[in-house]
Amino acid sequence: MAFIDYYKTLGITKTATEAEIKKAYRKMARKYHPDVNPNDKAAEAKFKEVNEANEVLSNAENRTKYDKHGKDWKHADDIERQQKQQQQYARQRHSSQQASGGFGDEGYSDFFESMFGGGPSRGNRSVKFRGQDYNAELQLNLRDVYTTEKRTLTVNGKNIRITIPAGVKDGQQIKILGHGGEGLNGGPKGDLLIRFSITNNTDFKRDGDNLYATVDLDLYTAMLGGELMVNTFDGKVKLTVKPETQNGIKVKLKGKGFPVYKKDGKFGHLYITYALKTPTKITAKEKQLFEKLAKLRQS
Repeated sequence: MAFIDYYKTLGITKTATEAEIKKAYRKMARKYHPDVNPNDKAAEAKFKEVNEANEVLSNAENRTKYDKHGKDWKHADDIERQQKQQQQYARQRHSSQQASGGFGDEGYSDFFESMFGGGPSRGNRSVKFRGQDYNAELQLNLRDVYTTEKRTLTVNGKNIRITIPAGVKDGQQIKILGHGGEGLNGGPKGDLLIRFSITNNTDFKRDGDNLYATVDLDLYTAMLGGELMVNTFDGKVKLTVKPETQNGIKVKLKGKGFPVYKKDGKFGHLYITYALKTPTKITAKEKQLFEKLAKLRQS
């Protein structure tokens, strides 16, 4: 990756204060904003560069890493860890030389590597670092994850075709290997981590692999029994209602819940709760019949 002078991008010096960075960023962002420069690819690229510079320099920790490591600032932790390992190796080497009366450089190196499995890199060989992982969020509706789907995502200008298995849960994260940032000095690429944000805009409540729903039950069917058509996630089914069914009774429909993640053909259950609805706007004749029924129950 070519070195980008973020200070030059914002038109400031390395001694700029936090307030000066913020002021410079606002000025440059206004100048190159896409709304001010419609259909101007050069301005759009400059706007992205200005935002990138601000993200680094406005963060004290990132700015320190950038000042110290330049274009490799994202790998600062790995580089400093490697430097510590090399310093520790040098100290061990010095201590061992003193204790043994000294080895030649080549002889000591061979001895050390045979004991500890290798030392620091020599000559012009550079340490390879794995690329940075990318994080993305994919927003879906609950019905989108009832079946396995293929989606095309655009990450850093590249289209990535992914398969979303049925049964993915809200907040779940999957890893797409090798689709992260480029490695340093020929190191492997990072990964793409996708987090799913799932919106439930259905009448069902999801809990794990099970679904829950409330169904209205009229007084007459509840008392006498009968049949009732209810919705499931993939269509309607007919339920047999037992006589004298009470309000709040639950019934389980096996295998009518949500798909189990990465287990083809396996589903959770659907739990139906009956909500008893009493009749309204009854006629005078219906009222008389209810009164007769009440007297029968009291006798």
